[in-house]
Amino acid sequence: MSATLINIILQLIGGAIGGNAVGGAAKNVTLGTTGNTIAGAVGGVAGGSLLTALIPLLSGAGGVDLGALAGQLVGGGVTGAIVTAIVGAIVNNMRKG
Repeated sequence: MSATLINIILQLIGGAIGGNAVGGAAKNVTLGTTGNTIAGAVGGVAGGSLLTALIPLLSGAGGVDLGALAGQLVGGGVTGAIVTAIVGAIVNNMRKG
């Protein structure tokens, strides 16, 4: 399995976890379990890819590096949480108005 595919999988997983964590912690931005998972996963891949472009050490191109793998997972989780919070706030505010 290529390093790029492994990075994307870790970003998806981290993003989904981050999205559900922020949805569970902040009820005013939750999109429901499925919505949190999807928004988080998309945000995790987008943010993780951006972080990999900005910080090439996270790519793991030289082989399996535990630090790079952890960076992909954490980066995906953080950006997944951020995207879920933003999308949740927008969607929930639109529902009110």
